[in-house]
Amino acid sequence: MDLPRLKLFREIAQTRSLTRAASALGITQSAASQAVKDLETTLGVRLLDRSRRPLALTPEGRLFYDYCRDVLRRTDEFLAELGQLKQEVGGTVRVAAIYSVGISEMSKLRENFASLHPEAHLEVEYLRPEKVYEAVQQGRADLGLVSYPESSRSIVARPWRTERMVVAVDPRHPLALREVLAPQDLEGLGFVAFDEDLPIRRHIDRFLREQGVEVRIVMHFDNIPAVKEAVAAGAGVSILPWPILQDEVRQGRLVALRLEPAPVRPLGIIHLRRKQFTPAAQAFLGLLEQWRQAA
Repeated sequence: MDLPRLKLFREIAQTRSLTRAASALGITQSAASQAVKDLETTLGVRLLDRSRRPLALTPEGRLFYDYCRDVLRRTDEFLAELGQLKQEVGGTVRVAAIYSVGISEMSKLRENFASLHPEAHLEVEYLRPEKVYEAVQQGRADLGLVSYPESSRSIVARPWRTERMVVAVDPRHPLALREVLAPQDLEGLGFVAFDEDLPIRRHIDRFLREQGVEVRIVMHFDNIPAVKEAVAAGAGVSILPWPILQDEVRQGRLVALRLEPAPVRPLGIIHLRRKQFTPAAQAFLGLLEQWRQAA
């Protein structure tokens, strides 16, 4: 049983989907399905209960999943220690990031990292906040980039940087000609919000409540790109981090108004508390720290 098949089965067990697992590993669904059948033939047991949706593991499948995780974890630890002995920075760094970290910013980080360490490869997956924690927890990501980072018994959260938040409006909105707003200027306005289960929603709600302001929620979304599109379409105003608005402001699609006082959004780096970093992952972590200082 080679490592690619172990990685494939781990991905299937974690996503409960042959399609998603195949896509994550860059292979076809038919190849993934055939690989699982070959494993089942080799082991002489059924690993997946294909009668259920989403896919479920059989008892034998759960046992094999634990085996895959242990082998792949030990492989990562071995490669990390070997890389340290060889003093080489190579291999793949897996990063899970919330959507609003910014694809353009990650592209700049990727270019910088590639120029410094051409033998290493950066792999970035964009997820909802809770899915970033899950990817780090399950070992599918070496590092996670999240807002409002929280440590736990198994997760370490490192402060990365803070982002000032501003009021985003459609250029045709009556407030668009203003440069600075007080929170009270938002009283009663139509407001495009985030879903209630997201930390950024709770943070903005608390800020408005402390300022004695009540807005009128007209719609809500689970990601910043959708919020920006709704504001640009004239659905309402919103409060968003300034860095992720810069492209739309340059294009004239949105106007960003300074808010006084303004909330700030903290961003952080998360990883497993006992994580054995490869030299490549350690190098990327160092680059993130430098990027924070330069931001």
